[in-house]
Amino acid sequence: MSLATFKGGIHPPDKKELSKDAAITPASAPDRVVIPLSQHIGAPCNAQVEIGQEVKAGQVVGSTEAFVSAPVHASVSGKVVAIGEFPNAMGRMVPSIVIENDKKDEWVELTETADYLSLSSEDLTQKIRDAGIVGMGGAAFPTVVKLSPPKEKPIDTIILNGAECEPYLTGDYRLMLERPEEIVEGLKILMRALGVKKGMIGIENNKPDAVARMKEAASGESNIEVCALEVKYPQGAEKMLIDALAGRQVPSKGGLPMDVGVVVQNVGTALAIYEAVRYGKPLTERVVTVSGEGIAMPGNLMVKIGTSVGHLLNECGGPKGEAVKMLSGGPMMGFAIYSEDVPVTKGTSGLVVLPEAEVVHDGKFKPCIRCSRCIDVCPMGLMPQMLSILSEAGVYEECKEYDLFDCFECGTCAFVCPAKRPIVQFVRLAKSQTKPG
Repeated sequence: MSLATFKGGIHPPDKKELSKDAAITPASAPDRVVIPLSQHIGAPCNAQVEIGQEVKAGQVVGSTEAFVSAPVHASVSGKVVAIGEFPNAMGRMVPSIVIENDKKDEWVELTETADYLSLSSEDLTQKIRDAGIVGMGGAAFPTVVKLSPPKEKPIDTIILNGAECEPYLTGDYRLMLERPEEIVEGLKILMRALGVKKGMIGIENNKPDAVARMKEAASGESNIEVCALEVKYPQGAEKMLIDALAGRQVPSKGGLPMDVGVVVQNVGTALAIYEAVRYGKPLTERVVTVSGEGIAMPGNLMVKIGTSVGHLLNECGGPKGEAVKMLSGGPMMGFAIYSEDVPVTKGTSGLVVLPEAEVVHDGKFKPCIRCSRCIDVCPMGLMPQMLSILSEAGVYEECKEYDLFDCFECGTCAFVCPAKRPIVQFVRLAKSQTKPG
């Protein structure tokens, strides 16, 4: 039987053997945390605390009335010692709150709900919003927005993304092995919140034990299907998942999954939703894979939001040998980190540390040779070579004629380009100089 998949894509070395057998372990509590007030797509939060104020873990420290946003919470108890602009992993200065950890781990009072599936859709959605839940696969899109589709776009299917197709990353894989029942409960909450009867969980077939564990956890649910997917990047992109599992194509030129009646969430997000609705726990921690040939002890850590990258490196034995580069996320869609002092946020899925042998320093690239390899592998059916040529020439508006904004910057084109052209960077440049439409 053929496995579900999509047209295009590539097969980069997955490198998951470095950390896949490392069970999730709690990272030690840092001496201080830096909580950015913008950890999500949408409006940043406003500080709800003052310098010198004592706070408890789980307390709201930033919020806004904007719809496309998510509140942020203290991940440790202690004293607010600074409020100001601090750099995030991308090097941008972001309003942030610094909390000095008193190591008492005192929490705000949490409200448990044992019969959570009896709650109304509105009550479930409000609990998810109050907990600050965002997409934890990397995009960090506020979950409440996906749970509030327009009436003219009814949802009939929810897909959980367990593909984790980025090389090196294994955090979602470990969650599916260690906490499958809670992930399934999170999916049931999502289905209840949207009033849908069909749930699907997509997992790449290089994780057969995760497929088996999730099937076992969902065995009593006739309306939830666990599906094995072909091992191919970017299988975990939501438009690719929808195509592979539901056989539906999201419209081009700005189309969204809700246009074809589907909502996609990450398995880690489903777990966070379960904890928020069942136990009242806000999103204050997440699993981060620390891996790569340049780290002494690759592993999967449960990390408090706001913990510095350097703290995680120390937890894993520190860099080894000629470690020269560190990425936030995987090597395909992640980005280089310039400092160990930047904090872990809700969207930090992994840290990849690479040695000299794994890094190409030659910044030279050649003109496009019109080989069309990038066209063959583009999962969106675009013409990446034209986007890069036009952007390099500074003709940004013409890029829109080649569906510039349908590109989600997966990097498949740059991976196969024999001229080593920085196609993704050219796409980002063109996007920054134009507007959709």
